Amino acid sequence: MGFFILFPLLVLVLLVLGCVQTSLGKESRVMKFQRQHMDSDTTSSSPNYCNEMMKRRNMTDGWCKPVNTFVHEPLADVQAVCLQGNVTCKNGQPNCHQSVSKMNITDCRLKRGSKYPRCTYQTAQKEKYIIVACEGDPYVPVHFDNSRLFN
Repeated sequence: MGFFILFPLLVLVLLVLGCVQTSLGKESRVMKFQRQHMDSDTTSSSPNYCNEMMKRRNMTDGWCKPVNTFVHEPLADVQAVCLQGNVTCKNGQPNCHQSVSKMNITDCRLKRGSKYPRCTYQTAQKEKYIIVACEGDPYVPVHFDNSRLFN
């Protein structure tokens, strides 16, 4: 009799532990996109911006990420790009979208000769159309694919 009472409780505890472990473990593609590419609060950047942000956003842990772009627009505006012009991604996938208007971005490029653990970046502020890969429900950005000067 005790087994039939304790078994459902044991299953429930295991399910909860499984969910907690999953949520603590791997960063979702959506969360990774936002960590690596969103900086809505900043409009202007100092020459040291990329050095600080690449470190703060964990893109210099164990290696130096060679290139990264930060978008300085509201998250809702970047998510809206998923409903804008459909284009083919650099890897040939059909789920990329290009913004209908230019956005404020900062391109970070690893300086020549820079090596881990001293990752130093060139900071370049630009206004460009962005291209993001989108997936899921809701359909949101999961990958920054490219940026362009012309539509």
